[in-house]
Amino acid sequence: MTESGTPPAGDGTPPPAPSPAEPRILLAGQYIRDLSFENPNAPGSLRVDVQPQVQISVQVNAAQRAPNLYEASLQINATAKRGEETVFVVELVYGGLFNFENIPANSLQALCLIECPRLLFPFARRIVADVTRDGGFPPLLMEPVDFALLYRRRLASAAAAGQPSASS
Repeated sequence: MTESGTPPAGDGTPPPAPSPAEPRILLAGQYIRDLSFENPNAPGSLRVDVQPQVQISVQVNAAQRAPNLYEASLQINATAKRGEETVFVVELVYGGLFNFENIPANSLQALCLIECPRLLFPFARRIVADVTRDGGFPPLLMEPVDFALLYRRRLASAAAAGQPSASS
């Protein structure tokens, strides 16, 4: 019988070597930074004779707040119009604080601008739907957003402008 620091497994094979620390993203908190709903022509805007045309824009921003702590935010603007008449306007800035553990530095920007907004989006989508419903309209149900595509476009715009990166 030999002595060692780690006993062999029951079948005589040594135990697996400890794996390096796993990368983790932890959501530390989420919040509404800004929310605005305007129904400028109420109650006349509530008529249902003509479906309004809705324009939606989504922007993503991120910033480091402390070591390993990053803020990601979604800025959602939705405007509904019937011809020239504004039916409603929704503006939402929804943010989250994320702790990153064991994340390589070269992955931080993509995580902040793709993965973090992807985690926040369902909550922001629900807020937009609820506020439009509470404003007297059918809930505005936003389609899922391809945050990877937004990120690639952001990188392309930064490259075209001669900027070194697309970080905020």
